[in-house]
Amino acid sequence: MISIIDYGMGNLRSVQKAFEFLGYKAQITDNPEQIAESEKVVLPGVGAFCDAISTIRKKGIDKVICHITGENKPFLGICLGMQMMFEKSYENGEYTGLGLMKGEISLLPKGQIIPQIGWNNLNIKMPSPLFEGLGNEPYVYFVHSYRLVTDEPVVSATCFYGEEIQVAAQKGNTYALQFHPEKSGNTGLKILNNFGRL
Repeated sequence: MISIIDYGMGNLRSVQKAFEFLGYKAQITDNPEQIAESEKVVLPGVGAFCDAISTIRKKGIDKVICHITGENKPFLGICLGMQMMFEKSYENGEYTGLGLMKGEISLLPKGQIIPQIGWNNLNIKMPSPLFEGLGNEPYVYFVHSYRLVTDEPVVSATCFYGEEIQVAAQKGNTYALQFHPEKSGNTGLKILNNFGRL
């Protein structure tokens, strides 16, 4: 079973439908026990960082996430879910994230249209189980105003948006994607299927 974490925000049903289309059982839940018992866990997201991280902590889901990733169980963060996986965000203030990987979340480069909405191609930086079979520079769908900034050797893909920006990261069996695989057509389905097969 794949658990999709429900914290009252985001495109939960579209992520669930994508996994179900691929033949995986996926449940939407905010129950820490159900999340902990799952084979794989997804933290999706659309919305404000401060509200999302606050809700996750109130529900005690942050502790479950840390336990899951500590056990090296497959874990995937998408968009806002990705951003919450890092140490700090500067979205409308300064907020502490889950700290699963080192890095900060800051506004997209000045001079660019914010948010970035639409298709952009990935520049794959390191081998990743999620990117197997995608070919060179696959296109994926973005909707975001903030981006990852890290010097750690965890960045698995970037894209160009005024400058090179970091849009995917991984550490062990923990994966972070700034783009929306559930909205990225066949490429996105391939990524989700690769996660489901882990």
